[in-house]
Amino acid sequence: MGALSSWFAERIPVRPGDLRELTNEPVPNHLKRWWFCLGGTPAYLFVVQIVTGILLAFYYQASPQTAWDSVRFITEDASYGWFLRGLHKWAATLMIASVVLHQMRVYFTGAYRKPRELNWIVGMGLLVLSLLTGFTGYSLVYEQLSYWGATVGANIADNVPVLGALAKQLLLAGEVYNEHTLSRFFMLHAAVLPSAMVALLAVHITLIRLQGVTEFVDAREPERDRGTFNFFPEHFATELTIGLVLMVLLAALSTILPATMGPRADPLVTPEVIKPEWFFYVAFRWLKLFSGTAAVLSMGFIVFVMVAWPFIDGWIRRRRAGSEFSVYLGIVAVLALLALTLWEAAVEH
Repeated sequence: MGALSSWFAERIPVRPGDLRELTNEPVPNHLKRWWFCLGGTPAYLFVVQIVTGILLAFYYQASPQTAWDSVRFITEDASYGWFLRGLHKWAATLMIASVVLHQMRVYFTGAYRKPRELNWIVGMGLLVLSLLTGFTGYSLVYEQLSYWGATVGANIADNVPVLGALAKQLLLAGEVYNEHTLSRFFMLHAAVLPSAMVALLAVHITLIRLQGVTEFVDAREPERDRGTFNFFPEHFATELTIGLVLMVLLAALSTILPATMGPRADPLVTPEVIKPEWFFYVAFRWLKLFSGTAAVLSMGFIVFVMVAWPFIDGWIRRRRAGSEFSVYLGIVAVLALLALTLWEAAVEH
């Protein structure tokens, strides 16, 4: 073993102590609580998505003539195909939910403030990419609801001033849903969007390493519970535990509530009820409350405010030191999101 270690040390001149010092950064004590570790949860689920997505891609055929049949083959005939599809579906659902919860945690704890404004913007980019990945993945099944959901989504994009028509053409590979649309969705879902997410994740993690994790001091805690602890093995064990719990949860959901097949898409028959996936309920209900262009512009303004909020909050706090306006605004926003989601979930049309 000594000779083997010497052989590797000569070719890879990295000492164990240097490697341990590089990776074993101090971590604030509040990260001992699992709800502060939500950043690693979507990353783990993203890896599950990649692995199961590659396996599903061996059978999937991205064309209107073959897409639905290939998904049916995966679900009903391929060995453990139903389980892999269930894992892929539920990992997507939990990933989007965990990204949303992580952004909420960052917002309500003020972890987006100086000097972490850029990392908040990167996080918002990851949230948008996660939603787009969910939308394109849902559209690949070529069921009635996924077909018409994609059509509605493209028409919504068409309402965006100036760039709307171009966005619709890029999304559908033409003016309307056509023979090339599914292959366009597949490339976006399997290559373009995941690559962009990997790039943003790299930037996100790099900024965290450079700036460190935001420390929160709770005056109610005893002095011995403050300070930091080692990333390895303490924090690593926490993340590993969360990963193991997620594995059990994903397996249970995939078995108890497996992914099912809806009717094949029929461009000539419009469903009586068109509903997107749950994470678009808010946008769908908003579109029903306002006209097309007004709804799109108002949603775009809301997204812009969310992205720019660290700078808006900084401007407010410079004029009113210690202002917690962001907390009250956040509570109102969360209640509105819940209300619109539940409203859309409860109604049939």
